[in-house]
Amino acid sequence: MTTFMLADTTAGKIASQLTQLRHQMGAPAVGMVLTLVVVCEERDQYDAVRAATDAAREHPSRILVVVNRETDEVNRLDAELRIGESAPGETVVLRLYGELTDHADSVVSPLLLPDTPVVAWWPSRAPDVPSADPIGMLAQRRLTDAKTAADGVASLVDRAKGYAGGDTDLAWARLTPWRSLLAAAFDQPVGEVYGGRVAGSPGNPSAPLLAAWLSERLNVPVDVAESGGPGLTEVRLTIDGGELAVVREDARLATLSRPGQPDRHVALTRRHLSELLAEELRRLDSDETYELAVKRLARTYAH
Repeated sequence: MTTFMLADTTAGKIASQLTQLRHQMGAPAVGMVLTLVVVCEERDQYDAVRAATDAAREHPSRILVVVNRETDEVNRLDAELRIGESAPGETVVLRLYGELTDHADSVVSPLLLPDTPVVAWWPSRAPDVPSADPIGMLAQRRLTDAKTAADGVASLVDRAKGYAGGDTDLAWARLTPWRSLLAAAFDQPVGEVYGGRVAGSPGNPSAPLLAAWLSERLNVPVDVAESGGPGLTEVRLTIDGGELAVVREDARLATLSRPGQPDRHVALTRRHLSELLAEELRRLDSDETYELAVKRLARTYAH
């Protein structure tokens, strides 16, 4: 990997340096499928870049990492450029100082790959309405993560209020294996569903989001309960003849139980951040299922 530092620079100089480095290394921009803009704080930068780089192995990208630094300093833009085998595509870490922190979009815009989608990701603190944020307005897809918020459920309620097509949250991506397993359980007739319960560790926003999705799909009340975790631990649905249950106790393996059938063990491993990000980068259109679920959650918690 080649790393090149530019201090007190401009977006134009960064773009020129990227072109020069590509020519030197024989690594043209052709083949990169999107621009991923990561907006984070310095303390989150390492983990965010690592996750984005791992996801870029499946989705070659230009990764632009925006780190807002001290606002009371003189306006300055520092950049760190990374190109090479260990960094698929291109990674540019942009550190903004002074009033420039309020105009990150003006720095990012000249660095977007032409004629390719833009995805914005806030790994931790995110705007209440991502689509109204200057960076969010540049993107077709906007990713947040309620898990990192002080109150994850309240964060999802805010997202629902300001929802725009293209918004999603990694709390939703964490539910994909659970939703797939539950949907597969209904491939065989289970009779009428009367209600249910989802349990997860305290404050886990994925638990009420899964309950909201089940309520929306099944049109029955689904409660949320706390458990010892980690993460989601069980889903129980009351059906004709008993209970359909998925119980996970060790964050790796779950037991699927249905009336009149033997229990079945299924893999249900908690996934790394890079896997969640890679999943979200596979689709660049709006996720209507997430929209219905998060708005159902907002209605539930409005009472």
